[in-house]
Amino acid sequence: MTTTPLTLRPGRPPADPSVDHEIQAIVAGAAAGSTCTTDLAAGPWTFDTRPGYGPGASMGDVIPTGSPRQGELPQRYRDAPDEELHDRIRAAKATLGDRVVVLGHFYQREEVVRHADYVGDSFQLAGAAASRPEAEAIVFCGVHFMAETADLLSGPDQAVILPNLAAGCSMADMADIDQVEECWEQLAELFGDMDAPDADGLVPVVPVTYMNSSAAIKGFVGRHGGIVCTSSNARTVLEWAFARGRRVLFFPDQHLGRNTAKAMGVPLERMPMWNPTKAWGGTDAATLEDSRVILWHGFCSVHRRFTVDQIDKARAEHPGVRVIVHPECPMAVVDAADESGSTDYIRKAIEAADEPTTFAIGTEINLVRRLAAQHPQHEIFCLDPVVCPCSTMYRIHPGYLAWVLEELVAGRVVNRITVPQDVAEPGRVALERMLAAKPPAAGAQK
Repeated sequence: MTTTPLTLRPGRPPADPSVDHEIQAIVAGAAAGSTCTTDLAAGPWTFDTRPGYGPGASMGDVIPTGSPRQGELPQRYRDAPDEELHDRIRAAKATLGDRVVVLGHFYQREEVVRHADYVGDSFQLAGAAASRPEAEAIVFCGVHFMAETADLLSGPDQAVILPNLAAGCSMADMADIDQVEECWEQLAELFGDMDAPDADGLVPVVPVTYMNSSAAIKGFVGRHGGIVCTSSNARTVLEWAFARGRRVLFFPDQHLGRNTAKAMGVPLERMPMWNPTKAWGGTDAATLEDSRVILWHGFCSVHRRFTVDQIDKARAEHPGVRVIVHPECPMAVVDAADESGSTDYIRKAIEAADEPTTFAIGTEINLVRRLAAQHPQHEIFCLDPVVCPCSTMYRIHPGYLAWVLEELVAGRVVNRITVPQDVAEPGRVALERMLAAKPPAAGAQK
């Protein structure tokens, strides 16, 4: 893993990047601040037997029936002190060598990221998974849809492992395959043959799914001539889709779709919302016929926490502050910010700042705290003053990582994520299109 060295201004100590340490201190009354729930101070195994996404930003979201649940983590991992877990992880990785590769998403807790061989956003980690054909096992410290994607892109003999099966994604769950199929059927009733191009060579609708979706949704997109996107390449992907279709069906995140299309000049009135709980998505034939982008009624609970009021407060308290937010934030927040871009864009923008700068960042707290520690020459803080990490990313803990790695040392594969072949083949087609849609180097949306 490549990290940025700490260069300190005189008299300024490095920040502690650990969100867990901050939460523990807040809950114990040893530090000022607040968290969205004191349950975050407990080990995630406390919630493995309970339904729901767990404490954090998604704890109020409704989890679908039948969502994966994690079995009981052995007691020795629950009881082990942090340093013992770190030693066991290091020892297991040393024993396994090139047989294993550990991938860590930017939103993972610091105690997990420190052991990752690759750290990145979903776009980068998809590429990393495909780049290590020699590894027998890919341990994906992220969430379920990311592990599914790694399975789609890895070799048939490679095992993809998710350390905690309960690490799902509420946004991904907002686009159920049955709902998407029903939507497509209704659009076909309106537009006719969905595969038939018109006189200009354009089909009626091109489906585009955000990476934050199930393998079943990616397979659907692949079967219907569509493509996957990430926040890094969303604009490039929409350009690809507009070259092939009259309109785009974009799911599951309405905000990424709206913010990206708006920045490309698509009027808001030509971006109707499709709510799968309502007849005809809550819209009508005339609106759909005039549409350019049909947005799915989904969202990220982490990025929905950011508000214009938070931006106004940051500007009042920090004159000259540079506000950068993720494009999964609501449109009003993106419009009020100075810039918006993917997690990797945010990281690179901070790295490129030559002069000491104050940054207010609208994205997941684990990344913000890590950036603050890596760049102490700047003042970097999260727009949301309440410490509330992604519920499902936070389900991954060093205890689970130590467990899956030591099981591999013992010759056992646990928590393997496997995508059925009938879904995998069209899903790979959609993902290969995504990987080919490389965004410009400076992928900001504003």
